[in-house]
Amino acid sequence: MKIKKPSLRTRIFLSMILLVLLASVLITGIAIYQYKEETKDYHTERLERKELNTKTHIKRVLNGRQNTWEVKTENIPIIFKEEIYNIADIHKLQIILYDLDGGLLIASSAGLQKSAVEKCLGADVLNAISNTPDHRYVDKHIENGQTFQSSFTYVTDNKSKPIAILNIPYLENDDFLAKELDEFLSRIIYAYLFVLLMAVGIAFLLSKYITKSLKKISDKINTTRLEKQNKRIEISDTSEEISTLVNSYNSMIDELEESAVQLAKSEREQAWREMAKQVAHEIKNPLTPMRLTVQSFQRKFNPEDENIHSKLDEYSKTLIQQIDTMSSIASAFSNFAKMPAQQNETLNVVEIVKLALDIFNEHYIYFTTEKEEIIAIFDRTQLIRVITNLVKNAIQAMPTKDDPKINVHVGTNNNNVILTVSDNGSGVLEENKKKLFEPKFTTKTSGMGLGLAMVKNIVETYNGTISFESEQDRGAVFKVVFPQKTEHSKNFRNNLS
Repeated sequence: MKIKKPSLRTRIFLSMILLVLLASVLITGIAIYQYKEETKDYHTERLERKELNTKTHIKRVLNGRQNTWEVKTENIPIIFKEEIYNIADIHKLQIILYDLDGGLLIASSAGLQKSAVEKCLGADVLNAISNTPDHRYVDKHIENGQTFQSSFTYVTDNKSKPIAILNIPYLENDDFLAKELDEFLSRIIYAYLFVLLMAVGIAFLLSKYITKSLKKISDKINTTRLEKQNKRIEISDTSEEISTLVNSYNSMIDELEESAVQLAKSEREQAWREMAKQVAHEIKNPLTPMRLTVQSFQRKFNPEDENIHSKLDEYSKTLIQQIDTMSSIASAFSNFAKMPAQQNETLNVVEIVKLALDIFNEHYIYFTTEKEEIIAIFDRTQLIRVITNLVKNAIQAMPTKDDPKINVHVGTNNNNVILTVSDNGSGVLEENKKKLFEPKFTTKTSGMGLGLAMVKNIVETYNGTISFESEQDRGAVFKVVFPQKTEHSKNFRNNLS
């Protein structure tokens, strides 16, 4: 099953909402990334500051007046026996001092975090301290889901000679920063919810504004027809693109109306030319035998001929027969070209059909009806004309049939009158089916081919339909359907006017 594409209005609406959501996710992601980077820098810089402050404090103790001991590695545990706890308490951290070979001198247990104190430093730590330009090494590791940093650096005397190694363990406590991040994210979520609601409202109004003009143009285009007068589109306060589209449509309507007028005029002229040719041709056919009859009468006329009266009677019959043919042609053309004014009468269709069939003397015409009274609104004369033309057409369809049969049936269905005329004649050839209701089309050697075209015009005038089914050499069934009651407001339109 083919999935229907969403409308332009829906796509504009969803695009704006999606854009806001993507912007929200992107900015939130950048904010979290920035927080992590700042947190890393914060702990690195904080450890460096604490290390620098601790080293400064240690130097003050070593060079202070209260220190009476010689500043060397062996005296470090004595000098800082009491001071190390004071320094650790002031800076809120652990302080561990090692000798230059990595042996433990003294350690403080004060601070925010206690950790196991190494009795001796490894060779990798000692090499890292001695081989780096700033004689500093930081070890970073994770224990129990917590991140620890441990810095190692030299403690020097007043001559900048290393006398000990200072180790400061540091716990990266992110509770405060995480709390700030949560507060920031909660604020940004509220802000984006507000922006999202505003975006929904703006997207709805904007999509409605953009598609309003397009919908109006679409409705106009859908109702545009060649056979009717189309109205121009009048839209004010619109964009340049929509205005260009409207102007193009209005220009097309003007050209279409002009083309329709020219086409209708051309079709009328062509129809009259074709009809005039047909009428002239049909009239010429009986004129020739009439001329020959009169000329023969002139040559052979003899007042003393004893058979003069019988010959005169024969000539007169020939002329009358040809005159009747011309009269029939004129009547057919008149009936098709100009219908009498319609009289919308409430009549019994069954009774009218019986009346129309009374003029036929053929014994093989059978009439059936669902009920004796079927009331409808129709013109009596035109209904008779419909029936007689269909029956005549059926009679002419089986000139050599051994057992001819024509069935005429009247019934109702859903407030519609159903009239069928079926025969067992020669049927309609496949190549003639599409042209059967066209004016001037006929398969007979005489006549103008206007009967079925006239029937179609009458039926469609009453909002009805005519159709047929046929099999060659097995007959045809013509079916006429028209409403029993109709608010008939459509005037009959002459095909040639």
